[in-house]
Amino acid sequence: MRTGSVDLPLHPGKCPPWLFQRMKPLSKAISQIIIDEYGTPELLKRLSDPMFFQSLACVIGFDWHSSGTSTTTCGALKEALTSDMGMVACGGKGKASKKTPTEIQKYSDEFGLSESKKSSFLEATRLSAKVDSSCVQDGYDLYHHSFFMDEKGNWAVVQQGMNDASGYARRYHWLDTDNFVDGPSESIAGMKKENDGSVLNLVSPGTQDARHAAVALIQDNPLRLQKYFTGQTTLFDSSFFALPERHEILKCDMSKKDWEMLERAYEIQPKNYKELVSLNGMGKKKLRALALVSKLLYGSELDWKDPVKYSFVHGGKDGIPYPVDRESYDHTIRFLHDAINGAKLGEEEKKGALKRLTAI
Repeated sequence: MRTGSVDLPLHPGKCPPWLFQRMKPLSKAISQIIIDEYGTPELLKRLSDPMFFQSLACVIGFDWHSSGTSTTTCGALKEALTSDMGMVACGGKGKASKKTPTEIQKYSDEFGLSESKKSSFLEATRLSAKVDSSCVQDGYDLYHHSFFMDEKGNWAVVQQGMNDASGYARRYHWLDTDNFVDGPSESIAGMKKENDGSVLNLVSPGTQDARHAAVALIQDNPLRLQKYFTGQTTLFDSSFFALPERHEILKCDMSKKDWEMLERAYEIQPKNYKELVSLNGMGKKKLRALALVSKLLYGSELDWKDPVKYSFVHGGKDGIPYPVDRESYDHTIRFLHDAINGAKLGEEEKKGALKRLTAI
């Protein structure tokens, strides 16, 4: 499922080393207890829950309401989770996100996963990023992508985009699914944008006809669409469209390079919208253009609504709601260490849990 997202203000600065060195063992201890009690699928499910993830970030002491909540928490988890725990994290912020496919292949081999499962992981990391960057056109550009996977072949994604104009970042969550484009489930918490045409959601349940029409337009011959993008001011200046939609159509300009990409897509003949979105170079401008023309020619409904619907334990890096209490932080780590030690585990399982907890 596409489980949701959260809006967070963009904050400058880095996590101080003394705090990050504590975040790693605490996030490791919490992760280990969840894995020991419920298994790796449960931890993946919780990380894909925007509210659990936000609470986890607050517990391990990063900013309670900051873009760094996502990147630093994922960074701590990446160092905390190890293959002997049965679950790892790939990717990260900026250039690290580009390494995600390589890391997925590496850990798939370590876990002994099949080639088909490895391929499904690679499809998941690619399509989850493509949908949130090009199909949900909400003005946020992705710069962080973390892919969590376990030895059983399950996965979750936590990724984040930024909007410099608003000064906010938006975090997106996914949990193991093969449905990326046909109204994936979402429960988004954030600052809802007004219905002013600045957001276009091409994967919402109500835009199924527009998706089908987009594929049909490519299969037919997209070069025939060029006439709809010349003389735009007069072509689209009609009462057929509501103001926000007409406004956005007038702004949709296609370059020669864009048309060449659509022509290459025609030669490939994608069978469905998922295949269309997966094509290299099929970005937000081309998908938007196909949606707008499908509205013009077939009256396909478009979704211009922002898909937004909706614990401070150790303090926060910036002193909000209060400075990090180092003594309490260290006490929590010791407490969880003792909890594992006192748990009713077999001797070998107990030794393994303690070894993983202390191996930082």
